[in-house]
Amino acid sequence: MRNSTPKRRFKILKRIIVIIVIFGVLITHFIIPRLITEIRNPVVNLINRNKVKTAKITLNDNKDIKRKDLIITSFDSINLSGRLSFSSLDSTKGTIILLHGIRSNKEAFLELSTFLAQNGFNSFALDSRAHGESEGQFCTFGVNEKQDVKNVIDYLINKEQLNNIGIWGQSLGGAIGLQAMGFDKRIKFGIIESTFSDFRSIVHDYFQLNVGFSYKPFSNYLVNRAADIANFNVNDANPLLYCKKITQPIIVVHGTKDDRININYGKANFLNIKSKNKEFLEVENANHLNVWKTGGTAYFEKLLQFLNKNSVKQLKIKDN
Repeated sequence: MRNSTPKRRFKILKRIIVIIVIFGVLITHFIIPRLITEIRNPVVNLINRNKVKTAKITLNDNKDIKRKDLIITSFDSINLSGRLSFSSLDSTKGTIILLHGIRSNKEAFLELSTFLAQNGFNSFALDSRAHGESEGQFCTFGVNEKQDVKNVIDYLINKEQLNNIGIWGQSLGGAIGLQAMGFDKRIKFGIIESTFSDFRSIVHDYFQLNVGFSYKPFSNYLVNRAADIANFNVNDANPLLYCKKITQPIIVVHGTKDDRININYGKANFLNIKSKNKEFLEVENANHLNVWKTGGTAYFEKLLQFLNKNSVKQLKIKDN
């Protein structure tokens, strides 16, 4: 009778361990991968560190800028929401597609679009699929999004009669921008801020940052599983590969103190870009979220010089 109690406790302990292991496997296989790609997942929204904030350029906003909201259909029949802001000058130098970071939206570009309008550029701020007012459930880290950008360009050229299309992307939007520039040569120039080189590496890094450790075989399993759930080719979510196809003028920007996406990723992207007209711009002491604030007026003057150099004047677009 004396030995029965320890044996019973041991059996109970084994059952608890088995239940924990099974529960852990189920979470790893079904839950965690969705946290990576499912943008509107309620669990992610509870722990989200990237609360949407309107980035400030410390410039005067002009409420008289002409804007209109548009819905553009993606290649796979998803409705994409965007806002077209028009140049406030008598002539228009070009049209810039604005791509936000993960779990942000087009509202982050309200002040930037005003700045661009006041300097002669149209802009189209896009809610990426599964973000903002756009439809969709999953982010595919550029695989489907670069084709969404293609559809946006089709619309701007064919429906709005706009040309000289450029791109300005931040973080995830920068990764999409690099892939789009390599994919669609109608994009004439680009500004890419604070982005990664490949999907696998950044998932590994984010586990290290948020959990305190990461094991590559484990993070690779999660990446593969996430791609299966969201139905995209994980090997195509690789901005570095598309950099090798970019021949257009481009500026790659990264903060020197970015703890979310290491500056070495920005440097690797830059080195692989084939364009002869390229520049790597380090923003001293900037982290992942404050490049604009840290760079200040001098930063935007630098980028405006780049945009003006690569712009062409076209007839001003007016609403009928």
